[in-house]
Amino acid sequence: MNFHAVKAIYMFEMARTWRTIMQSIVSPVLSTSLYFVVFGAAIGTRIAEVDGIAYGTFIVPGLIMLSLLTQSILNASFGIYFPRFTGTIYEVLSAPVSPLEIVLGYVGAAATKSILIGLIILATAALFVPLRIEHPFWMVAILALTAVTFCMFGFIIGIWADGFERLQMIPLLIVSPLTFLGGTFYSIDMLPPLWRTVSLFNPVVYLVSAFRWSFFGTSDVGVGLSVAMVLAMLAACLVGVWWIFRTGYRLKT
Repeated sequence: MNFHAVKAIYMFEMARTWRTIMQSIVSPVLSTSLYFVVFGAAIGTRIAEVDGIAYGTFIVPGLIMLSLLTQSILNASFGIYFPRFTGTIYEVLSAPVSPLEIVLGYVGAAATKSILIGLIILATAALFVPLRIEHPFWMVAILALTAVTFCMFGFIIGIWADGFERLQMIPLLIVSPLTFLGGTFYSIDMLPPLWRTVSLFNPVVYLVSAFRWSFFGTSDVGVGLSVAMVLAMLAACLVGVWWIFRTGYRLKT
């Protein structure tokens, strides 16, 4: 393992984050804070509790997950797309660096940024609503696992995209709607039986449910099943990344 190469890629990506801190960190935190104001204050006054939890507090895990998924994909996809766009990716590919080391550098930096944003949003949420975390270890573990999984997914999107428009197409048109419909602002137990069954086909439901369990000890879906779903998505992303480097898809042309 060439740790110097991994560190070089990682530090380069992190340095880009600090140069664009307003766009990379401040902007998503401010956007999520608006959700707390609108949904926590305005709607929260009309919905007293959900599963015995104050509504403003109940939506915190979902809002963190909403920002985490979006930022993980955008950070990772832009991180690998920009070298492809400028042509500097060929310098990395021609260097004595293995595909594993390339992925560790890019995905590791993107995941670090996403986790940092998630923790900042968590701290910001504590200013708006009272919070409790019943399982702090699992909270951090699920946060990190989800960030790595969707950074891997973003890495694949960054390879697949042939323009800046495609970088934002999947996060905005697919991931964000799935997150809003995945129990971010409500419990799927509140839905009619038919729509609750339909919601179980939404993978984001399992992410939000597991993350909410780490806060309050309650979940819409079994925690074991939720973690298994995240691991399955991570495995699928690993296979996709392996295939990309195996075939050179959009890397060597």
